[in-house]
Amino acid sequence: MSWGPRCSSLPTGAVGFQARCSSTQVFMPSYLRSQSEMPRPAEANISVTVPMIEQLVSSSLLLALTAGASTLLPRVDAPAPFNSSLFKDLNVSRGLNYHYYAVPADTGKSTLLFLHGFPSTSYDWRHQVAFFQDKGYGLLVPDMLGYGGTSKPLDPELYVSSLVTRDIIDILDAEGIEQVVVIGHDWGSKTTSRLANYFPERFHSYAFLSVGYMTPTLFATPFEETLSLNKAVLGYENVGYWDFFSSEGADQIILDHLDSFWDILLTNDTTKTITDWSPLGALEAFIANDTRIPPADYVTPEERAIQMEAFRQGGFAGPVNWYKIAHGTLEGQDDKGIPQENALIHKPLFFGATLRDYVTVSAPISLAGALVASDRSVTIREYNSGHWVQLELPDEVNGDLLEWIEGLSLDA
Repeated sequence: MSWGPRCSSLPTGAVGFQARCSSTQVFMPSYLRSQSEMPRPAEANISVTVPMIEQLVSSSLLLALTAGASTLLPRVDAPAPFNSSLFKDLNVSRGLNYHYYAVPADTGKSTLLFLHGFPSTSYDWRHQVAFFQDKGYGLLVPDMLGYGGTSKPLDPELYVSSLVTRDIIDILDAEGIEQVVVIGHDWGSKTTSRLANYFPERFHSYAFLSVGYMTPTLFATPFEETLSLNKAVLGYENVGYWDFFSSEGADQIILDHLDSFWDILLTNDTTKTITDWSPLGALEAFIANDTRIPPADYVTPEERAIQMEAFRQGGFAGPVNWYKIAHGTLEGQDDKGIPQENALIHKPLFFGATLRDYVTVSAPISLAGALVASDRSVTIREYNSGHWVQLELPDEVNGDLLEWIEGLSLDA
């Protein structure tokens, strides 16, 4: 099935729908704190039934979406476009510190909350910060738990979604902001999903990049079963690297071979992830041999240096916990506390599918999931990019997000 690159907002129904597609204290930033090409298809009419999509979603393949990898949080000082004076630190209700960038909204403008994934920091949103800050939108851009200037606890149990989402709400409360638009990428999309499940009253709408909405039952499927199911459909083990990230000592192995790891994390040739990132044992072998491949051209040498230094200082012991809770049973057990009535999103949803992302395989699987995730409108955009769409195609992403946000009529 071919999905058009640009789909208008799609009102979803109980039986079926048709999509018409046309294509508080302030601190200096401390990211370096240590521990404590597919052309867009022509316009097309797509008729999809809910049972057909539910069959795809229930197959557990959505787990492929969670597999994303993000980039990394950097900044020794606060590189442009970040303003050092706008970084804050907050001790949330459970005693952990969150480091975040906070830009007040101009009068009549809404606030946008950006949530990164693995392995990233708020620096991954630099292109979006520059764009939306210039247009007067309020911004909240935290270093997620385990990253940058935020606390990096070693206990995986502290990373489950019911706790992390409460942390994010604590930030909103500290800033005195009642509702925001939230945009997630990679594991940030998981947190975005759970914010919709636990605190729907605090959000105007939800945007997912590369990794789509994750249902409350997604992590109930054992890892081995998911790995087998996905391989049967895709022909390769797209989430095999979770096993490595969840293993003892993985964080140090990554640090010891950081150049090799960064090469394959951010690469123009995303087909390399099929052979050298995703399968069981492949990523560990790739970096242990210090294999080098050309770096992505959408990240400058200076940006790469900032990103890598952030992880040399902060390490990966915290970040890999996001995989440990999903690889084991912690996240699946935690998700059992989600209210049944909140399993479906009741607000507008945006999904940006990445056509050359062979790990999260966000089109069409995540796309299918997005279409049944909300009982309101669903806006779909497809991008000829790999996993890091906000870095690779920032102008397209920013323009599409702006159009969608303006269409929500939130500004007074």
